Amino acid sequence: MVRSAVDESETKELDLAILSSSRRWSDNLPSSYKVGLPPRQRLVSEFLDKLKETLFTDDPLRPYKNQKRSRQFIIGLQSLFPILKWGSEYNFIKLKGDVIAGLTIASLCIPQDIGYAKLANLDPQYGLYSSFVSPMVYAVLGSSRDIAIGPVAVVSLLLGTLLQNEFDYTKNRAEYYSLAFTATFFAGVTEAALGCLRLGFLIDFLSHAAIIGFMGGAAITIGLQQLKGFLGIKNFTKKTDIISVMKSVWGSVHHGWNWQTILIGIAFLIFLLLAKYIGKKKRSLFWVPAIAPLISIILSTFFVYITHANKHGVQIVNHIKKGINPSSAHQIYFSGSNLVKGVKIGVVSGMIALTEAVAIGRTFAAMKDYQLDGNKEMVALGTMNIIGSLTSCYISTGSFSRSAVNYMAGCQTAASNIVMSIAVGLTLAVLTPLFKYTPNAILSSIIINAVIGLIDYNAAILIWKVDKMDFIACMGAFLGVVFVSVEIGLLIAVSISFIKILLQVTRPRIVLLGNLSRTSIYRNIQQYPEATTVPGFVIVRVDCAIYFSNSNYVKERILRWLTDEEDKVRDNGQPQIKFLIVEMSPVTDIDTTGIHALEELHKSLKKKDIELILANPGPGVMEKLQSSKFTELIGHNKIFLTVGEAITNCSKEVGEEA
Repeated sequence: MVRSAVDESETKELDLAILSSSRRWSDNLPSSYKVGLPPRQRLVSEFLDKLKETLFTDDPLRPYKNQKRSRQFIIGLQSLFPILKWGSEYNFIKLKGDVIAGLTIASLCIPQDIGYAKLANLDPQYGLYSSFVSPMVYAVLGSSRDIAIGPVAVVSLLLGTLLQNEFDYTKNRAEYYSLAFTATFFAGVTEAALGCLRLGFLIDFLSHAAIIGFMGGAAITIGLQQLKGFLGIKNFTKKTDIISVMKSVWGSVHHGWNWQTILIGIAFLIFLLLAKYIGKKKRSLFWVPAIAPLISIILSTFFVYITHANKHGVQIVNHIKKGINPSSAHQIYFSGSNLVKGVKIGVVSGMIALTEAVAIGRTFAAMKDYQLDGNKEMVALGTMNIIGSLTSCYISTGSFSRSAVNYMAGCQTAASNIVMSIAVGLTLAVLTPLFKYTPNAILSSIIINAVIGLIDYNAAILIWKVDKMDFIACMGAFLGVVFVSVEIGLLIAVSISFIKILLQVTRPRIVLLGNLSRTSIYRNIQQYPEATTVPGFVIVRVDCAIYFSNSNYVKERILRWLTDEEDKVRDNGQPQIKFLIVEMSPVTDIDTTGIHALEELHKSLKKKDIELILANPGPGVMEKLQSSKFTELIGHNKIFLTVGEAITNCSKEVGEEA
């Protein structure tokens, strides 16, 4: 009992000592922390930091620091020519993987290239040319280990449509081809310039949702275009919209369809779809859908040859010019009105090709956990297309289907593109006469099979669930491509993406904050219904930077919140509102127009006998408020670190008023 009493007495003395020490410590603390004022030079340094972050998200000179001059020279060469870096570490195991992957994608790309050239209204050999020179150049300059280079369906269709608007490929053949090479040259110039100027972020303005819609619409359009070869129709519309195509299809049903062609098309399309299903079902059988197009070409060509089906209305490729790429430098327009046309088509086609390639490169880089420099990729792709335009190639980029096969086949480096290129070169040099009896129907089946994967309905459903505005962009692009034209669909995709950005910038979210019971936390009352408003205060939060584009809206929206709250106070008999607190932690920046809007807000509040309080402005914002003397206008004592401190310091005045 005695011991217990002693222990209790000692415990009480210890508690008193701790309490006394705690009080002495707390008495030495300031009652509230003040918002820090950055140095005067902060504004300039912050602008330079932002510019550096925009153009150089990663310091390009970092690898050269603390290195000898000889080493810096080597690093510089490896940066310009990545093949020097991975080539120095090359071994037999990597060679084995690249050879298998290269031969596998070659078996896929050869039949696809012949079909894609037809999408661009070019002779079949030009598709093969583009898979011979372009992959070689990319292998030297590109940094992705997995991208497989060559023509792709969407860019081929877009290029063919834009070229057809300028020249008829049947009547003005020479001009059509010259414009195609000119467009390819300037597509490369555009891509390389974006990379050199480090402006790759511009392609991000085309939103993911818009790309999904555009690709889906292009897949439908490409599939519809293949009905000409699939059904054996000779006279077919040159328009790409679904209404014109279906009119052309049904208008020739009695005299234009060929049943032998339809039989070949359906039979091999089923075979290709079955091969794709097998490849998806069992990943180890990835090679089945990869070699299925080449097997289809061989079997259908042999069938037509032995049955003489071409004499019964089955249309065939007939002739693919033998030999590797001839020079086309003399065909490029460097002056006159055709130069302007080539630049326009090249810029549009180049941007789409670039978007697809960078997206593919980033996807596979993430899967293999390595970094991909988007700006370097743009320079590589641009240089590739510039050189390609001089050697009878049309616009090439990264192909998703071929890259996926390349990845699953175990590619180790960009050397798989070199292996593929060699295989295509041998085909051009030796094997092209064997394609003479290849039916057009099989090319149509191969293209239909390839573009089905571009229709990502699961992504569209997810977009609908997540963001309705994104879904509008997606469907706008899709419907524009399907019902009007490819270029109109692209224009709609870009326009809706910009409209979304403008809406987000000009109509930022402004929310009313309330206090969570028994805490100093203030949250959006719509997200937290249990949060309550504080008598005598209106607390709002602005969730974006305040610029000239949205400053007037911010001011008017805050005043509307204030008016609504004043009406509630008047109806409920609560204390009159004395303070408007603006929580500014999400406000990353403010310009002169934004500051002027705050000054007008301050004047409007003074007429209502309400004081403006700012809570937690950032360093950049605080610097500008100080430079404009706005802090002197409202008083330094009206700027607090947190909403809680503002409430604590101002609540006395509300109590006195009540």
